[in-house]
Amino acid sequence: MLLRSTDAKTFDLHDARFHSYVAPRTGSTRLCAWRTELAPGAPAQPHTVSEEEVFLVLAGRLAMTVEEESYDAGPGDVVHVPAGATIVVANAGDTPLTLWVTTSVGIRATLPDGSQITPPWSQ
Repeated sequence: MLLRSTDAKTFDLHDARFHSYVAPRTGSTRLCAWRTELAPGAPAQPHTVSEEEVFLVLAGRLAMTVEEESYDAGPGDVVHVPAGATIVVANAGDTPLTLWVTTSVGIRATLPDGSQITPPWSQ
């Protein structure tokens, strides 16, 4: 199946933009994949993920904390996040940050206040 950029469904949340490509709405039963864009200075939103995630930096600089480990990643770099990890994703540069994220259908994010989000871009 070919999914063109015009097929993506776009969502905005917490000063980030998510372009959903692979999800149950496009016929996937196990995987989700989307492109995320973060503007410079966008506030970081800590959250705990229920499933593994893979973050590929397409453009810009990623500042990411996974549990207690901090990473600075650039284009072509990948950060692998284990299920159950608390993460913080931030734009470390002065240009837009673009990421490709892959995970499992059914992922949930738990925010610091205990509330949970099932991201609509993963459905």
